[in-house]
Amino acid sequence: MIRRFALAAALALAASPVFAATYTLDPTHTQAVFSWNHFGYSNPTAQFGSIAGTLDFDAAKPTQAKVDVTIDMNSLNTNVPELDEHLKKADFFDVAKYPQATFKSTKVEKGKDAKHLKVTGDLTVHGVTKPVVLNVTINKIGDHPMKKKPAAGFDASGSLKRSDFGLGAYVPNVSDEITLRITTEGTVEAAAK
Repeated sequence: MIRRFALAAALALAASPVFAATYTLDPTHTQAVFSWNHFGYSNPTAQFGSIAGTLDFDAAKPTQAKVDVTIDMNSLNTNVPELDEHLKKADFFDVAKYPQATFKSTKVEKGKDAKHLKVTGDLTVHGVTKPVVLNVTINKIGDHPMKKKPAAGFDASGSLKRSDFGLGAYVPNVSDEITLRITTEGTVEAAAK
């Protein structure tokens, strides 16, 4: 009886792929885009293009996932050089004093179906740490066709109040609420020999 159970368990594991691994985020396929309302007239966007981090993820146990991300605040890009310069100064991000932002997950919950998760984590920006909730979509998990490595891809969205992080200049004319959109993919790197 025990041998039959062990055989059945081994067959079940062999039949379903398990992708429990630490994924290193690919900076060339990772973007964090944020937007705000400007005096009611427009909704500009900006992005951070230099993001590094890891994701511990097991498709069989998604609520045990862990995310650890660092954002280079100097990679801010609005496509308007004067605005980039202004946002990096002391009345906004104060990049000289706070060159990095970080996000570390604290809780992962199931979403509306197997492809969705709710990830809560501590976001540190401008020297202030506050909890932020991201609604995450699992895009794809499997072997990357070009890199020939296990890969995982995700999109996430959420919102926050910039005044919570000491970034309240020009509120309410420039909206306090910031919307976030993130896309990323990562691969499992080969173990060092």
